[in-house]
Amino acid sequence: MSMAAPPANVIQLRGVYRTYEMGDQVLHALNDVDLDIARNEYVAIVGASGSGKSTLMNLIGCLDRATRGEYRLEGIPVGGMNEIELARIRNREIGFVFQSFNLLARASALKNVMQPLVYRGMPRAERRERAAEALQRVGLGDRLDSRPNQLSGGQRQRVAIARALVGQPAILLADEPTGNLDSQTSREIMGLIDQVHDAGQTVIMVTHEPDIAAHCRRVIRLDDGRVAEDRRQAA
Repeated sequence: MSMAAPPANVIQLRGVYRTYEMGDQVLHALNDVDLDIARNEYVAIVGASGSGKSTLMNLIGCLDRATRGEYRLEGIPVGGMNEIELARIRNREIGFVFQSFNLLARASALKNVMQPLVYRGMPRAERRERAAEALQRVGLGDRLDSRPNQLSGGQRQRVAIARALVGQPAILLADEPTGNLDSQTSREIMGLIDQVHDAGQTVIMVTHEPDIAAHCRRVIRLDDGRVAEDRRQAA
């Protein structure tokens, strides 16, 4: 019996709305969004403040739910999942990189990277081995025992990337990953994210910086919660 092939589109949104009630007003953060993102695409989501970028990222990352419409991740509809099921799919399918790093302040780099694997019930020795390999991959193999306050901003973001990748997720979501970094460190981090994509990862990144979006092969611009532009660009 042959195994079914995985869907070509890792992300599929159809007629997606996300509204918020604010007093007697309704805010349309996403407004009838249709979107397909294929496996191993490198996508930038851009737009002005309030255009819906972060809402779309949170919805793709299963941190928020659509008010109306359908979202399929790896061909699976996630709209009807409960919170436990959503947490499980986030842990296994999605790696997050945030502008503010979101590291555990009292934990070493190694323990920070091991954290997502704890929720999988993985044996400690295997967690440690996988986390050490992930830190080696991002150039921090010699800083396993360092806490965040002993690392530079760029090194902390490298730890965050290692943590995002350690579980081998289908998708890497990066929300303004260079927003708190100087220009030289930003180039280093983007070089690392480029390598992640080249190794076969699907990468989706929210950014307001044109030079960061220039790394991506596809740029989706949102305007008032709608897809205003969806264009391909050369590497």
